Amino acid sequence: MTYLKHYFRKFGSTSRSPLLINVWQAWWAFVGGAIAILALGALSASMDAVLLMAPFGASCVLAFALPEAPLSQPRNIIGGHVITTLCGLFISHLFGYTIWSLALGVGLGIAAMILTKTTHPPAGANPIIVITASSSWSFLFTPVLAGAIVIVCITLLYNNLFAHKKYPTFWV
Repeated sequence: MTYLKHYFRKFGSTSRSPLLINVWQAWWAFVGGAIAILALGALSASMDAVLLMAPFGASCVLAFALPEAPLSQPRNIIGGHVITTLCGLFISHLFGYTIWSLALGVGLGIAAMILTKTTHPPAGANPIIVITASSSWSFLFTPVLAGAIVIVCITLLYNNLFAHKKYPTFWV
């Protein structure tokens, strides 16, 4: 019983959020994210190929709101998306679509990102997308690799326009 009391006490907190409200940061993150998604949409239309997927919206949150964060770096955006998609494709082609394959795909993707130092939380959704859609191996290149590269390129160009920002913090 003491263990349970101690365990449930961990759920409470007297701490407050360390995040600060910065209107300019919000504005510039809004512009950067909008440009990246607009570029992916325009490229999709001009190439007659899909370069958009929901996790890219979450990648833009990290890339433009928190560009200095380790999880926002190019290796993490590109590597995280590619690795988790590979995990999803592998599991999908082995086991098909089951609740167990979804769980295995996400778990494997998380472990693989940690082991390769490419952790990128939005990419955790990729195995779910791949498995539920029964995606082919071409999904790895379009939209995943191509879209992630476009996001990183726009993040590089956009975030370095500002004197107080430097992106990336690291490459490897």
